[in-house]
Amino acid sequence: MNSRHSKVTDWGLGQVRIETYYTILDVGCGGGRTLSKLAEVAAQGKVYGVDYSEESVAASKRTNAHWIATDRVEVRQSSVSQLPIPGDMFDLVTAVETHFWWSDLPSGMREIFRVLKRGGQLVVIAEIYKGANTTVAKLAEKHASRTGMTLLDIDEHRALFADTGLSNIQIFEERDKGWMCGIGRKP
Repeated sequence: MNSRHSKVTDWGLGQVRIETYYTILDVGCGGGRTLSKLAEVAAQGKVYGVDYSEESVAASKRTNAHWIATDRVEVRQSSVSQLPIPGDMFDLVTAVETHFWWSDLPSGMREIFRVLKRGGQLVVIAEIYKGANTTVAKLAEKHASRTGMTLLDIDEHRALFADTGLSNIQIFEERDKGWMCGIGRKP
């Protein structure tokens, strides 16, 4: 997954400004490559990763051993709907290729809203969404009810961000690649 999602991750992260001092949370950190990318950019900040899977947490820790040893990255096992983190902590929260797997999407979004600082941003990046013009996206959409995925179209993503209380919402898409990036700011 680390290499497969690299291009969409870079494209999505390119849509938002990341300052060197940011405190960042990556929700659904998987194998940990996004944590490394974020730690490189936020060179004076700290990056946290959470994932529901014990195996993903272990892989992420291996991938980021250097950053963890220098106290620049921390990885924890957690569900997005119950983050073991104080409120108003993060300048940026990222969710790459993960939000469509959350068991309760609105609850996860509210929890992210809780841990964002005032003015902090959420960035959701995915290479599958409802209405994307790719074979993989169409196949995922067809079988979403069987796989447990919650696929949203662009307008539904915008509404999800707004319903969570985020403002300055921007949705970017590369329809022929199936890529989408949603950004919202905590007022």
